[in-house]
Amino acid sequence: MRYQLGSAFGPGRTLGSYLLEEWLPENQPPRLRPSSFANYTNYTTIHVVPRLGNIELQRLTPSNLSAFYRALLTDARRDGQGLTPKTVRNIHAMLHRALNDAVRLGYLVRNVADAVTPPRGASPELQVWTPQQLRAFLAHARHDRLYALWLLVATTGMRRAELAGLRWVDVDLDAARLSPRRPRVVVNYVVHESEPKTRMGKRSLALDPATLAALQEHKARQDQDRAEVGSAWTDSGLVFTRPDGSPIHPDLITDWFRRLARGAGLPPIRLHDVRHSYATAALAAASRPRWSASAWVTPPLPSPWTSTATSFPAWTPRPPTPWPA
Repeated sequence: MRYQLGSAFGPGRTLGSYLLEEWLPENQPPRLRPSSFANYTNYTTIHVVPRLGNIELQRLTPSNLSAFYRALLTDARRDGQGLTPKTVRNIHAMLHRALNDAVRLGYLVRNVADAVTPPRGASPELQVWTPQQLRAFLAHARHDRLYALWLLVATTGMRRAELAGLRWVDVDLDAARLSPRRPRVVVNYVVHESEPKTRMGKRSLALDPATLAALQEHKARQDQDRAEVGSAWTDSGLVFTRPDGSPIHPDLITDWFRRLARGAGLPPIRLHDVRHSYATAALAAASRPRWSASAWVTPPLPSPWTSTATSFPAWTPRPPTPWPA
């Protein structure tokens, strides 16, 4: 039997079967980033298929999608709450892409998602620390093995994946700059090396004096670790590692941040929002002549790296915070 343009599936082919049997398999990595593919798979199996999966692909209408998005905003989670507008927009983007492919392949004559406006709405209000709270966190974490990482989060806005994948070849201590190039992202707890998500991700970041000093101190400690471990050292080339040089799982960075924040008696915020806390400090510092955000929130580094003396005392590393289990 022959089918007209837009009928290549024949009668009865559903949106669910198209997504699960053809579109997702055709878009597995490397065509999609592992994280994007995992998100699209979850969106499809958890939200799209249960609500729209039985609708014939050719009978899908803009009103179906609009009603679907309204339902997601009101009742889509196990706790009875709705998804955020941002998540619903992500689902719309996935469906728009999938239906565009169906049009390109001749399965449909038009993309009904073109006629649907995804929900607008701001993301949930950011939770940030005050400059005093950020300073308290950095003071509490001063002797932590990852202190330089916490400073980089605050002063450069680097993402967790960028920090977990930062290599010493990406860092120029002499020029006080770094360029994160190999983010390490997590998909279902499996770590993947990725490319920066956007052109802005391929950027060169300046390091303020406090952060530069912390990185220099961190490198000295890592060099000492390498000497102590000897042949058992894992030469990962990464800036932030376990004491034996092996990579840190990015999820561990988040877990350790939460422990430190609790230990400092601070309200919980996301690691990603620490940079917004620093921006708040920068705005406050801008209103005070001769102040800088870095000087305001960063506790002094009691190490020779920040000394202005012409001769430095011998560098003695302080006992680091025990490594999290």
